[in-house]
Amino acid sequence: MNPEFAIELLKNMMFQALAVAAPFLITAMVVGLAVSLFQAVTTIHEQTLVFVPKILAVVAIALLLMPWIVRSLVEFTTAVIEKIPQMVQ
Repeated sequence: MNPEFAIELLKNMMFQALAVAAPFLITAMVVGLAVSLFQAVTTIHEQTLVFVPKILAVVAIALLLMPWIVRSLVEFTTAVIEKIPQMVQ
């Protein structure tokens, strides 16, 4: 495996990880911001109030995006397996 091939593989792997994780992170951030804004407006400062909406939103996003995530990971894995002969050269 030459260095250029390894770098390209690592770059693709990092991009794939970011693409899969981004919807979950963005959803948790937006829900957390919305709940924090709600707490600031209503002066309710309960620390545990943030967790339930975040968990529900992340689970909903996981259920909604699961087909895309699985398809994306299968395509990436297939591409890596197809490149195995190039790795040993």
